[in-house]
Amino acid sequence: MEQGSNAVPSTPAKASAGAVGSGPVWPTRAATGSLHPLDMREVVLAEGHELGDWQRRNSAETLPNCIERVVASGAVRNLERVAQGHGGQAAHEGLHFSDSDVYKTLEAAAWESVRGLSSEVEDFLEEASSVIARAQRSDGYVNSWFQGQHPELVWKDLRWGHELYCAGHLLQAATAVQRTGSGPSLAGVAERLAGHLLATFSLEDGDGRLVAVGGHPEVETALVEFYRSTGDVRLLELAKRQVDLRGRADVALPGAGLLGDRRFPLSYFLHHLPVRERAHATGHAVRELYLQAGVVDVAVETADTELLAASEAIWEELFSSKTYVTGAHGSRHRDESIGDAYELPSDRAYAETCAAIASFQWNWRLLLATGRARYAEEMERVFWNTVAGAVSRQGTEFFYSNTLHLRTDDDGADEYSPRRRQPWYPCACCPPNLARLMASVQAYLLTKDAKGLQVQMPFSGAVSTEVPGGDVHLAVRTGHPWEGTTDIEVTRCSSSERWDLSLRSPQWAGKDVTRVTLNGAPVEASWEGSYIRVGRRWGAGDHLQVSCSVPVRVLKPHWRVDAVRDCVAVQRGPLVYCVEAEDLDEGVAVEDVAMDATRTPEPTTVVPGALQGYVKVAITASGRAAHGSVGPLYYEDGATQWRAEPLALTLVPYFARGNRPRDAMRVWVPVQPAQSGAQKTGPV
Repeated sequence: MEQGSNAVPSTPAKASAGAVGSGPVWPTRAATGSLHPLDMREVVLAEGHELGDWQRRNSAETLPNCIERVVASGAVRNLERVAQGHGGQAAHEGLHFSDSDVYKTLEAAAWESVRGLSSEVEDFLEEASSVIARAQRSDGYVNSWFQGQHPELVWKDLRWGHELYCAGHLLQAATAVQRTGSGPSLAGVAERLAGHLLATFSLEDGDGRLVAVGGHPEVETALVEFYRSTGDVRLLELAKRQVDLRGRADVALPGAGLLGDRRFPLSYFLHHLPVRERAHATGHAVRELYLQAGVVDVAVETADTELLAASEAIWEELFSSKTYVTGAHGSRHRDESIGDAYELPSDRAYAETCAAIASFQWNWRLLLATGRARYAEEMERVFWNTVAGAVSRQGTEFFYSNTLHLRTDDDGADEYSPRRRQPWYPCACCPPNLARLMASVQAYLLTKDAKGLQVQMPFSGAVSTEVPGGDVHLAVRTGHPWEGTTDIEVTRCSSSERWDLSLRSPQWAGKDVTRVTLNGAPVEASWEGSYIRVGRRWGAGDHLQVSCSVPVRVLKPHWRVDAVRDCVAVQRGPLVYCVEAEDLDEGVAVEDVAMDATRTPEPTTVVPGALQGYVKVAITASGRAAHGSVGPLYYEDGATQWRAEPLALTLVPYFARGNRPRDAMRVWVPVQPAQSGAQKTGPV
């Protein structure tokens, strides 16, 4: 998240009218609900600003790292052996769903191609696509584990096999290839695979085909997006069928016994109740969130308002009682699952990176379908905290899980919850997921409707798109997430009609402290819910500026969140902050820190030296430290473990954690006791 010059890129290419757009989510015109995305080629992010530099780091470091690792891990070799007819002659390398890591990396490369690929990335895109095409069976089926190890089990272990999950990621990679024109051979593979799925899986009761769903949802949204690209309505019908079959008591979830046992309940697989009858988010967090993204896609394309309402009901329950302050999901390590209401332990937060990305994707679809700003609010929260923190400053190391409290003596023994970011994981779902998101991130920043444009997440860059009556070119500048001002200059506009330019006003800012100027003069903007709307006949040279405060907020948890009762979290703008051991006095552990709630934390541009250029604003606060391990484990009222002298605290953004030698940290900090006396160490 480096920041340098204020240069805004040259005008991007405007998408052809009526063409299927280049971007991860592209509802059909017939299904367009409240809002529609912009083609990702219509938005170019500026160098020297947060998102632009992050995207370029993703291109230069993260994507090449993913390519190197999927090759070194054997994921590509698994497919090569099948392509060469050598399946079964060697053990499968990595997990049985390693094909999906290759597909996600290919998707990232395809989205990256709109900006141009290095020769190494282009070679990987071509060669890996060729290997997959040669590994594919004549009937369209492709999966290196089943073809290479157990061909007799094809479609017989849907509980654990991840066949539909892998198929979904291949379809999404092919969608990216089709929309960017970057790899025609992979598109052909996907069309043959889609034909195989249609020939294998039931579209209606009694058709004689396989009536089943996969244990890991993902294919639902992939089928819808591939339908949107190809126009083959049967793919939409299959996606709808998969949603409708899930949770039906008469639909099997078969397991062959080679890949897993039955220790997890059906709720883990989201197969315990029909989608339309559910009221609670549950089970494996990534599976739940991927499923909900597919549910919204199906609902939008079939105009099924009941189905959309079912997904929104799950959202209400999840975000009101089961979401971390960082926007993350998944409170249990045992099954990577969503826990009970208010079960949000900080130190045992699983909060998987893929769940954060899935939440971002689900909220984007809900935003497009409904136009409700709360979904963009959650996108911003999870993006700037959990997603941003999951990748290192260098772009080559990653967190799989994202704890909110790393204890001083945590041994990091859990390979998916280590003390430090890792370059790769045995289950490598998260790194290529980050790569594909950041390669296409400009597709998630703005929306449009019949009235005009809406800026959903502030960014610096250039926009060229259609508006009512013509087209417009915009230059956008912002200091987000550190500053609250966004400047939009109209550099060209061919429309003579009146249209609206709207900016979402975040909940953390508040309407009373928002200032709007047009061409340097204050203007009375209209408010539509959480959007500041300025409507006029725009012309070249018009300059809109929207400024809001970026307050420091001290947040308290709901009283039922037992794990952090009597604690506070500090947030500034969209950024959640944390205390890191590196910024504490010698001999003071993060477990021994309390904050003085009577003194307001203050922002400062004086940041710890090792984070300069990465962190623009730190926060200072006052508190007190305990004596640590000195004293009794339990004591009576009147005894205290607190030191008398005050403690100066420095808090840094949660996303920046773990980039320095001492990595213990915490987000939720206990509130300093009202009174502190002398230390008592006698028996209780």
